[in-house]
Amino acid sequence: MELNDARTQHTHPHLPPPRAPFHLPTWATAPRPEAAPGIYRQHHTPHDPKAAEQASTPAGPLLLRAALNLLAAWLVFIYGRGFALSGLGLLGLGSLSEIPTILVALAVNLLIIAGVIRVFGRMGRWREVGRRFLLPLLSRTVTEVPAEPEQAPVVDVWAELRPAGDVVRRLEGEAVGDVDYVRLHQAWRTVGSDPGAWQEFAAQVAARGAAACAHPSEQRDLPGGRAARHDLLVRQVRLGTAQDVPKNPVAHRNAGFALDPRVLGTSLLAVGPAGTGKTAALARPVAEALCLQALAGAACAVVVGAADADLGPDDWYDVVIAPGDPAAPYGLDLYGAAPHSDEAAARLADALLPDELAPRAESARAAMQQVVGPYRAAYGGYPGVRALRALLAGDAEGWAELGERLQKSGRRPEFEADLQQRERMHGRADDPGALLADRLALLDRPALAAGFSGGPDAKPAFAMRALEHPLRVRVKLPERSHPEAARILSRLLLGQFTQAAADRRDRELFAGLVLDDATAAVDAQAIRGVQRLRGANAGVLLLLRTLADLPEALRAPLFGAVGNRMAFPGIAPWDGRLFSEAWGTHLVRETAVTHVPDTSGGTVRRAGRLVRKALSGTTAQTESITTRDVERHRWSPSDLAHALPSGHAVVSLTSVAGEQVPPLLVDLRH
Repeated sequence: MELNDARTQHTHPHLPPPRAPFHLPTWATAPRPEAAPGIYRQHHTPHDPKAAEQASTPAGPLLLRAALNLLAAWLVFIYGRGFALSGLGLLGLGSLSEIPTILVALAVNLLIIAGVIRVFGRMGRWREVGRRFLLPLLSRTVTEVPAEPEQAPVVDVWAELRPAGDVVRRLEGEAVGDVDYVRLHQAWRTVGSDPGAWQEFAAQVAARGAAACAHPSEQRDLPGGRAARHDLLVRQVRLGTAQDVPKNPVAHRNAGFALDPRVLGTSLLAVGPAGTGKTAALARPVAEALCLQALAGAACAVVVGAADADLGPDDWYDVVIAPGDPAAPYGLDLYGAAPHSDEAAARLADALLPDELAPRAESARAAMQQVVGPYRAAYGGYPGVRALRALLAGDAEGWAELGERLQKSGRRPEFEADLQQRERMHGRADDPGALLADRLALLDRPALAAGFSGGPDAKPAFAMRALEHPLRVRVKLPERSHPEAARILSRLLLGQFTQAAADRRDRELFAGLVLDDATAAVDAQAIRGVQRLRGANAGVLLLLRTLADLPEALRAPLFGAVGNRMAFPGIAPWDGRLFSEAWGTHLVRETAVTHVPDTSGGTVRRAGRLVRKALSGTTAQTESITTRDVERHRWSPSDLAHALPSGHAVVSLTSVAGEQVPPLLVDLRH
């Protein structure tokens, strides 16, 4: 089967070892118990506090305590039995006949045995000793021929689709992968009670089998194999293992660490220097998971990063946008196909202005709206980069032509105020139009012209309003050839995504944005947009090298806007301080031991201590032990900056339902 063969190919250095061939019934019926956010549920064993406490007791002390209690129980039984029978003899037991005497003595013995076992068995933990040592020993010494194992019950993995009719039988004889299985069930759930949709689904299955209802790309798995472990049935991607350390909650220790839409729906911020694995261990697996879920009809993915960033091959994606690359098949709609011109203009103006020009953002938005609105009314579409730049710069011919077109369309009175205001501002020292025109010049380059909508040679443009479809989009930013243009585009894409994802009418698909370097993209508008995504079944993954690259006024709001925070090794202490403050404190039991000179006793004891000091050179001391609960940071800035081992990260989680997981130390290599 090509699907299974592709799944076992490994061309990436972070790929796991080859797995066994995919077996649908085994995978579909694997146990997936309910678990806290962040726990990989497939084959997960829930934490049992009682069993863990018992297993934590060393065998030596446990056996010694059991033996001592057994000896004490034997002595108590011997002497207690003799004392009880002697007392009964004094009460006239010897005057009874033989049978009543035996019955009374037996009852006395049983009562003493029961009391001894109850008291000393509990103190000696005999039940745990039997469970841990005697039962395994007895099971190994049994010589009887074991009974033949019962045949596992046959599970109908297609039970949910049986109402579709006999066409489902075709699926039983085909090689079906996890993407096919999830996609078919997702399609069946969307059918509902619509007879027409039901018949169309049945016809698709009858005609195409496991390939029915396929993604428009006709891909049924990612080309080239997978780098991470996925469980599409619960939409999880496994990233590593939570470590068995005291700082981690006991329920997460040694459990697989995973992300899914219920966690990514609150967005995730990851901070760490270059080379610590943010892209390879986090961004690429999450992008891979979103692409797989898109093939299954459950998500749409937008992945943004430098052209050389390892975010998966181009074959993973339906739309590849690479401004500056003539071979790229698609361009980018700078307006995101926004239905309202004022909204589109505001997003573009915010993207054009860097952080140092943020105080002029409001006037820049107004200037952009005064141009974009009339242009759309006159020409029926948004202006291209060159036309927009000319109008903002005050090109006389462009303005005259725009006025004539508005006059012919009969809509000039609607935009008369905008046109007059733009004419009054032109030529003044504080004209934001000139500033915007200068910033647009960074995009109006020959190498970039074909990558944006509106030009004469423009390529088919992707618009962010397409997030209602299971698309997979990769945007390659020209960070080396046009670094400032790349920063403008990253701000524009984040702003467009937050706006489009929140405005979707159909929010059935999870919309995910992976931004490999969000340094230039984060501003006040973007932070407010990220906050709106929690209720829109959407989320963003933002990667930063350091928080120091952001204006100080944005750092705390950014931490408050995201529900998940991840720190990689090597972050600066000032970055660690923000993480430490966000994660707060908890109570820790501390034991303090104090040694003070021993001054107790009379003359004889004091003389003895003087002789001891003369002979040994040490002063006799008393020891005082104090235990108290104190508040300590879950992770201190120093620990985050200097104590994190390579290949690890500390991450806290919050689900869309409000469930919170304290910071976890995770090994991202396993």
